[in-house]
Amino acid sequence: MKLRDSFACVAVAALMTVPAQAADKPAYDYGAEKGAEKWGQLHSDYAICESGNMQSPIDLAGANATGNVEIAVDYQSGGMEVLNKGLTIQTNFPNGSKMMSGGMTFNLIQIHFHTPSEHAMSGKRFPLVGHFVHATEDGKLGVLGVMFEEGAANKSLGQILSIAPTAKSDQPMQTAEVFDPNDMLPDDLAVYRYMGSLTTPPCSEGVNWHVLRDTVTASKEQIAAFENLMGDSARPVRALNNRLVVAPE
Repeated sequence: MKLRDSFACVAVAALMTVPAQAADKPAYDYGAEKGAEKWGQLHSDYAICESGNMQSPIDLAGANATGNVEIAVDYQSGGMEVLNKGLTIQTNFPNGSKMMSGGMTFNLIQIHFHTPSEHAMSGKRFPLVGHFVHATEDGKLGVLGVMFEEGAANKSLGQILSIAPTAKSDQPMQTAEVFDPNDMLPDDLAVYRYMGSLTTPPCSEGVNWHVLRDTVTASKEQIAAFENLMGDSARPVRALNNRLVVAPE
């Protein structure tokens, strides 16, 4: 069985999580004409990008509560496949890796990246972010965001970059090299927690967002490589609109 075939049983629940452009929908990007402030006008299915009240990303400094939201991850080492989606680099995973939060178990589907980070802290954005996208068996979405700042090289990022296609392609690159998603996480999993949306069209709401307080490092060269592959791919922060945002104590 090919690696990508093993994703079939969970892919349906996660189709809306992939920051890609469906064949029957208009293209969007981060420029002036089809950029984030115009997404809601490009297609009726994207309308919530403009009209929604629970949109992401947000500035996490707007947190209005504190508490230690308990999450746990059980990420398994194994094979992976990497795609260049044009606006992001995406790494897909087979069954087996999970995140537990709020009494729910989320299955890890994929990790994709944005440059710079989408969530901000008092206006500050980090040069790179990874979004660990999960789905429960009944289709609830949960994302774990990890910010990268410049420093020591990250092993897992290096593995991804070593096989990432240099141009947009529907053909995934596979590797038999063992990949460990845990290498992209800080030791402390304290998170900011709130309900939001996908950060790309169709901007569907009801996403369980968890953004890690602590950062991890990536080398200057790794950050530049992602920037060269994806360009500026961060949606501007959206209005909080009286949502509950819990900051770690």
